[in-house]
This record gives sequence, C-alpha cells and structure tokens, in this order.
Amino acid sequence: MTSPRPASYCAIDFGTSNSAIALPAGPGRVALVALENGQRTMPTAVFYQVEGLAPHEEPLRFYGRAALAAYVEGHDGRLMRSMKSILGSTLAEQSTDIGAGRSVRYLDVVGGYLRHLKTLAEREADTTLSRVVLGRPVFFVDDDPARDRQAQQALENAARAVGFSELSFQYEPIAAALDYEQGIDREELVLVADIGGGTSDFSLVRVGPERRLRIDRREDILANHGVHVAGTDFDRHVELTSILPWCGYRGFGPSRPGQTPREVPSRVYFDLATWHLINTVYGPQRVAELRRMRSFYADTDQHARLMRVVEDHLGHALIAQAEAAKIAVAEGGSTQIDLDRLEDGLRSTLDEAEAVQALDPDMGRIVEAAQETLLAAGVDAGDVDVLYFTGGSTGFLPLTQKIAAALPNARAIHGDRDASVAQGLGLHAQRLLG
Repeated sequence: MTSPRPASYCAIDFGTSNSAIALPAGPGRVALVALENGQRTMPTAVFYQVEGLAPHEEPLRFYGRAALAAYVEGHDGRLMRSMKSILGSTLAEQSTDIGAGRSVRYLDVVGGYLRHLKTLAEREADTTLSRVVLGRPVFFVDDDPARDRQAQQALENAARAVGFSELSFQYEPIAAALDYEQGIDREELVLVADIGGGTSDFSLVRVGPERRLRIDRREDILANHGVHVAGTDFDRHVELTSILPWCGYRGFGPSRPGQTPREVPSRVYFDLATWHLINTVYGPQRVAELRRMRSFYADTDQHARLMRVVEDHLGHALIAQAEAAKIAVAEGGSTQIDLDRLEDGLRSTLDEAEAVQALDPDMGRIVEAAQETLLAAGVDAGDVDVLYFTGGSTGFLPLTQKIAAALPNARAIHGDRDASVAQGLGLHAQRLLG
C-alpha cells in the first residue's frame, strides 16, 4: 500500500514582530514548523550583511534570530524589522539603502522573508508547497479602504512571486477563534482580541462543535474591527519615555534674557523610535544637520548622547531595549535599562505606573475598538461569553485587564500568544484546501 502524497499547502502567519507556518498533520490537526532552533515562531527580521563584499557580490541575508544576532554583533549592513507595517504605505514600492552603495526594495524584503519561510516549510513537508492561506489583520491601514486593498494586493504579489500559485486570506482574529473552537463542547459567543506587534484586531464570532464542521463561516462572524495600534507603538512610547530623554527628547535650549527656553526639535526622536524610519537618521546630510544643532541644547551632554546614537547606528539597539523593558515590566513590575552604549554607567528605570501612563492613550484606543466591534454587531457587552486573548502584546496585563473590564460577564481566556493564529490558519487551510 502506497503512503498518501504530502499535502501541497500550508498556512502562514506573517506577523509584524514574529511569524509562523502551519502544516496539516492529520484530520483536524495541524503542526507548526520548527523554524529556528526548534522554535515554532521566528522574529520577522532580515539582516543584509554587506561587509567585505566585492562589487559583483550579493549581500548575505540572515533571518529571524540570526538576523538580530548579526546586527547585535556589529556586522556592517542593515537590519529590517516590522516589514508588515510598510504594506499599504508609499514606502512599499520604494528602495532603501542597506550599505556599501547597495539598496533593496521594501517589497523585495517582504518577498525574501516569505521565500525563506516557504523553504523551511517545504523542507519539513518534503514536498513543494504551491497553495497557501495567509493571515491578515482586519485593517492593514485604518480608515482607508483603498490603501487597505493595496496592502493586501502587495502581500499577495510577494507571495505569488516566491511560488505560491493559489492563495487565500483569512482574518487573523478569525483564525484565533478557529483555534479556540477546537477545545469546546458547546456554542459560545466569543470576542477575539488579537493584539500583536502592528495591529489590535477584534472579531465577534459564534463558535461551537457543530459550527466548526462548516467550511464557510461567514454567517458566524458578527463583526470585525481593528486599529493600527499595538506592540511596536508601545515600544515607541517606552523609548520616548525612558530612553530618548537622555538624548534630549523634550529637552530645552539655553536660557536667554527675556526669552522662554525653546524645546529642542523632536522629529529625530520620533524617527529613532520607529523601526522603519531609523535608517533615515543615518544619512550624511541628516547627521551633519544634527551635528550643527549642538547650540540648541542647554544640556550639551544630551546632544553628545544623541550624536553617539546616530554616528554609531544604535537606533535599532535602543528600540530593542525598549521592547525588552516593556516585556520585563509586564512580567515583573519594574526594570532597569542599561544605557552604557550612550554613556558609561548610565541607567534608566521603568515601572508599571510609568508604562501605563505612557501607554494609556493607546490602550484607550484599543478598548474603544473592542467596544466598537460589539456596537457594529448590535450585541451588548454583557452577552459575550468569552473574551479570547492572543498575540504577543496580550502579555501586558494592564492592557488585558482594561479590555476585560469593558466585558464584565465574559470569561477571559488567554490562548497561545505566539501560535493561536497560525494554528487557526492551518485549520482553515485544511478545511478549505485539504
């Protein structure tokens, strides 16, 4: 008896911060591909290494944790993260400098990363994968349907370019609902809160043992809503609150008779705190402009630290420290940030109260998105049975508590932050393509 041919499809959760791939593993079961050192998820990161290359040689490319390690080790090149954030923006078709006189198109970065995921999945599946279900946020772009369609089309084009000839999309929070549904034995009304690196998405879904047998679940989806606010926004606020003030953010210029000191220009700090804009600060003209601004600072030590960030290309390292501080506060209440790169012995602290104050406006917008989802469905908050959390940013307890407070009768359940969406996408792919 011949063994069945391996399935030719997979499901990909292409996330802002981390990505995962699901393969069929038998009837009603999926398995996540071991992407890197046995890990089921991999940072959505690419490093282009250009040091020591001859003019005709292509840059070396590293992915995931290897990309982050190459950057931290100080190799000459360019780290790219949060590539999903540029979909639907004017940056998508533009090229960006990666060093040594070389540049790469942002969409080619996305395509290269998808190709790497596909290669890893094909190695584990032992077959060519030509069909895929891709996850997508409820909104790639807030309040702009045309750009939202453009973002999905850009992702589709990138997937087709690497060899996926048949593809479909599923909303990420719907996928999380499908994953949750596998373990229940009664019908429930579930609000899925999928809060990741780039977006906070909500879906109100009817789930149950009979419903999960259906391929077409459109009538079970009562409403979707989302906002383009999530983990990377939290990282930006943490950096602006606890790190960049040491470099002059919200600092003032010298006192002059009869004049109120002016706040130093802030644009450079917002660029340094935004992943895909950091590299724009390193251009020669921008560096020269910042160097001439020393007289703008009453505290010239702040300007000296800023120039160290810019001249030593420390922007990505600092935002990674902000992300680590956010996670540490979520787990332990307070943390100390080592800023020796800026100045020997320099330290900053962040506690939960400071983090909540910095993130409160964004958390408020996320809670409003949850409430607007219920409003769109015509459902009262008290009628929701389950509030199901997934996505990396649901590890921040003050945020999940704030959302749960808006749904007092719902049971708050935390799914697998890293895997729920990918597993649900895999189940959907199995029903749709298997």
